Amino acid sequence: MIGIVLQENENIDRALKRFKKKYERSGVLKEFKKRQFFVKPSIEKRMNKIKAVRRAHRENLRERK
Repeated sequence: MIGIVLQENENIDRALKRFKKKYERSGVLKEFKKRQFFVKPSIEKRMNKIKAVRRAHRENLRERK
């Protein structure tokens, strides 16, 4: 469970901003979206391989600059 402790005289907007940051960093939403549907292991491996190729390509482009 994600939670924050409110400090004395803390603005609610600031507390909400801290909560949102903590929420995003924890990866709860990402995990939720991932579990909404089943992906076969073979397809997951294929997607990971494609992501790795894209990542390597981007790194090569950055090194050339």
